[in-house]
Amino acid sequence: MDIAMRMNRPTLAAALATVILLSGCQKQEEQAAPAFPPSAVAVFTTASETLPITNELPGRITATRVAEVRPRVSGIVVERVFQQGTKVKEGDVLYRIDPAPFQVQVEKAEATLRRAEAVRLQAEQKAARQEALKKANVVAAQQFDDASALLAAAAADVAIAQAGLAAAKLDLQYANVTAPISGQIGRALITEGALVSANSSENLATIQQLDPLYADFTQSATDLIRLRKALEDGKMLSGEQVAEVQLILDDGTPYEHKGKLLFSEAAVDATTGQVTLRGEFPNPDGDLLPGMYVRVLVQQGVEKDAITVPQQAVQRNNAGQSQVYVVTADKKVEFRNVTLGRTVGTRWQVTTGLKPGEKVIVEGFQKIGPGAPVEPTDWDPNAKPAAEAAQTTAAAEEKPAEATK
Repeated sequence: MDIAMRMNRPTLAAALATVILLSGCQKQEEQAAPAFPPSAVAVFTTASETLPITNELPGRITATRVAEVRPRVSGIVVERVFQQGTKVKEGDVLYRIDPAPFQVQVEKAEATLRRAEAVRLQAEQKAARQEALKKANVVAAQQFDDASALLAAAAADVAIAQAGLAAAKLDLQYANVTAPISGQIGRALITEGALVSANSSENLATIQQLDPLYADFTQSATDLIRLRKALEDGKMLSGEQVAEVQLILDDGTPYEHKGKLLFSEAAVDATTGQVTLRGEFPNPDGDLLPGMYVRVLVQQGVEKDAITVPQQAVQRNNAGQSQVYVVTADKKVEFRNVTLGRTVGTRWQVTTGLKPGEKVIVEGFQKIGPGAPVEPTDWDPNAKPAAEAAQTTAAAEEKPAEATK
């Protein structure tokens, strides 16, 4: 047994030396292994900026002027002149009422005027003779006074006849029913052969002026009060373009022409708590029609010292809290809770949690965490994300390989 022990001692020593040698090599390899490089991230540097205060409000398009075509005289309609749905100008003839009765009245008034003028001429001659006889003391003064009174009455009859003729000619003119305003006329509400009356409440057609157009929209009185208070406290500034408004059509596309704010109602609707506002918009191409539903963007001021970040920089935890990754001065990642305001284009307004000059991570979230070292570069909003760029490069490399096969 001693002999066996003495024989195994060299073997044990060799094995122990081998283990020690391997352990030393492993430690050297671990010490020589390089550390992971900092992750590359794209950052957005925050800055104070002035943001327009814009409200998006529901509204309806209305015509700037609406006129109902009504007859001024009674009679039978003999002709419809206009084409339905077309544009008409003020003064264009739309309908013709049978003019024959009115032409007869004109001729009758002309005859009445001629008779009155003849009576006046006779009265003038008689008054002239009486005046000459009075000067010669041949007739009494009463006869001269009677002749003068007859002359005055004859002159009045002439004036009455002239007015009657003018009225008859006006009725004849009104037999042509004309457009009261310029605009687009709708469908005809009566046809030829219909009897129309000047005292009837029925209109013959409707004309609407469509260029420009109005957009009537509402805003809550609470929002107006909040805005005015913010202006008084200095948190917001009054903008130079506060009267400028823009339309968003029902399909979500912006209307190409901007409008101007005309007025807001002086009273609040007691049932809805809303204030009605009105904007005016040009409509040269006829894209807008009365009754259309629109969204109206109203710039009501500007907010100073605002901070915004790209929307893709904002993360949310399980509780719904908004958070961002911030790169510190020593290039370490810091988790930051933020409070968001409104959206401004493709950005979020940050009301609390960030200061101007801080670097917020926008791309490169995959391999980072709180305290992790990173290598920041300025974010280019027009550049493709890294993952998308890698896929594009891989696809481009696969095409030549497939072509070779």
